[in-house]
Amino acid sequence: MSNPTIIDISPVVSTSLAVWPGDTPFSQKFAMRIDEGAHLELSAIQSTVHLGAHCDAPSHYIAGGQGIDQRDLSYYYGKCQIISVSIPRGKRIYPKDIPVKLEAPRVLFKTLSYPDPNHFNTDFNSLSPEVVQYAHEQNVVLIGLDTPSVDPFSSKKLESHKMIADYDMAILEGVVLAHVPDGIYTLIAFPLRIAGADASPVRAVLLQ
Repeated sequence: MSNPTIIDISPVVSTSLAVWPGDTPFSQKFAMRIDEGAHLELSAIQSTVHLGAHCDAPSHYIAGGQGIDQRDLSYYYGKCQIISVSIPRGKRIYPKDIPVKLEAPRVLFKTLSYPDPNHFNTDFNSLSPEVVQYAHEQNVVLIGLDTPSVDPFSSKKLESHKMIADYDMAILEGVVLAHVPDGIYTLIAFPLRIAGADASPVRAVLLQ
């Protein structure tokens, strides 16, 4: 049996990677450098946990919600459907905007509305509560998209986040899908086991 093709859907993490305005950007500090005469490289990083491709934990959007270390890892591994949607920038995705039947328990929407992970634009697409409910009715357990949030930039009510919490679904945000054809894949996007954290960066990949 041949090995599956691995498709990386994670943006490159560097000091250039954009984060939500006001959040902590990625930085890296080296304690030892080989090119400075040390016998090894040793560095430390500082960053928001909502960095690049990341999984939100319920504690991010509901009081008393689970931290990311408490989440069942089965959410983040398995059959996943990539679906392109074509709607104006800044708009939420509604069930009527989905051009195909949902056929997998994990769904990632390709909107192309956040084209450069190193430049934060606020007019990205997001999810409507109605599409979250529809996905839940189709037995979807993880939902996400190629933007920084499942809710609009200006949202304070976070309706889609909260409906996802009501249905105990998982969230994957910030993936890069421009190079991925629509279809069915296997998703691997395990969060780090960070005690009590409200999210975790992931190395999200699709197996084809």
